[in-house]
Amino acid sequence: MVERQRVIEVVEEWLAIVNKDYFLVDVVMGDNGSITVEIDHSDGVWIEDCAELSRFLQDRLGDDVSDYDLEVGSAGIGQPFKVERQYVNHIGKDVEVLTEDGKKVKGMLKAVDYPSFTVTVKEKVVPEGKKRPVLVDVDKTFQMDKVKYTKYLISFK
Repeated sequence: MVERQRVIEVVEEWLAIVNKDYFLVDVVMGDNGSITVEIDHSDGVWIEDCAELSRFLQDRLGDDVSDYDLEVGSAGIGQPFKVERQYVNHIGKDVEVLTEDGKKVKGMLKAVDYPSFTVTVKEKVVPEGKKRPVLVDVDKTFQMDKVKYTKYLISFK
């Protein structure tokens, strides 16, 4: 039986060897005998690299992993962020944040200062002495562990 920590160690070993700026997002040990390894990269994940990591895991873990269904892939576009580096990779891009109280906030990810991040949103504000509201940029800061999720907003513009 292979332990999650052992899988993480082998993935970290591969990351150090290949030196392609990939990073580990998560390792999920399923109840159904599956191991899912999620990696990411600021420029996207190549299928060839997923296959290489899968072979590396099988070589290093040998019989320990043969009883499992091993899946290596990208963290998935449009999926909630799990690690700080995903936030950093999406600075300047549109994101959606679901707050603890269930409110969705959409805007541009402006900055990341772990464990917080700042999103610039458009809000209607009525300037003093005016009757009509105007859209202005407002920065909202959140704590990563105090939101239900943050994810990249896919745009087809």
